[in-house]
Amino acid sequence: MNRLGRITLVVGLLAVVLMAFRVSWNALSDVARAIGADSTAALLYPIVVDGLMALALVATLVLTGTDRTFALRVLATYTIASLLLNYVHGLMPALHTTSIQWGRLADWAPANWALVLLGTSLPVGSIYFGSDLVAKVLHHNPESVESAEAACTESGSQQADEQAARSRSDQVASSPEQLIESTSVKGAKAPVTRPTVADESVPTPRPPRSATAAKSTGAAPRRATGRVPATAKSTADRTRTDAEVLDEARRLTADWSDDRLSAERLRSALRIGQNRARALRDQLQAERTGQAESLDGLNEATSERQRELDTAPVGTT
Repeated sequence: MNRLGRITLVVGLLAVVLMAFRVSWNALSDVARAIGADSTAALLYPIVVDGLMALALVATLVLTGTDRTFALRVLATYTIASLLLNYVHGLMPALHTTSIQWGRLADWAPANWALVLLGTSLPVGSIYFGSDLVAKVLHHNPESVESAEAACTESGSQQADEQAARSRSDQVASSPEQLIESTSVKGAKAPVTRPTVADESVPTPRPPRSATAAKSTGAAPRRATGRVPATAKSTADRTRTDAEVLDEARRLTADWSDDRLSAERLRSALRIGQNRARALRDQLQAERTGQAESLDGLNEATSERQRELDTAPVGTT
């Protein structure tokens, strides 16, 4: 809505409020005269009731939180009271005459007493509630309210984060205990057998890395999520010695050509790290080069000996 539309809406609302105030003015003035008010008091009585309703409405638009709830309650209370007094004015024809100075608001005595108490208490309530609403409006600070709401929201989010972190820590703390408990149960159920002579020659299979890591660190094993980095070392790389790896590489590469002897092939075949595979490749190449040189030297010595024998005179040894 543009500015002109908003101004038109506000002006129309003010016109309706003023006309409603004029309609209610007659009834509230007659009620005030019936409960003993003079002409001046009867003239001001509608302002006390309907005027506080307008003040409570403005306070409702300005205030927030519990203060806004209080303003709404004041507005609802004085609206119901004004409606009730207007209704009583419509039921009592004697209140419509201007010559009446004091009269009854109801034929039944208890109802008359209640209506008189209501009519006389509204001015006193206007003083109390009106002063309170004005004080709340004057001391209202929107920035402090927003900061308080932001602080409440932040504290709520912090509490939620703490609860989530606490639940994760409880899960992490409970997983090692469950793993140890399950391992102990499996160990208790497994039958105990004595090893035989044939069994002693068979090497004991190494446990998987996940179980070993879980027992040593107390954490649950992680599931593989992708390719293992080149820097990560396998289980065999951490348990076998250099001599064992070298012997296994010699047996494995005995029928390999020099072109096939690469660090990547050694790493894949032996399941070792990249750096270790490069060092092993260099050592194997050096061994092959040394063997080739020794063979060449042996061949040269044999050829030299054969030439000496061929050139030696007959009959010499």
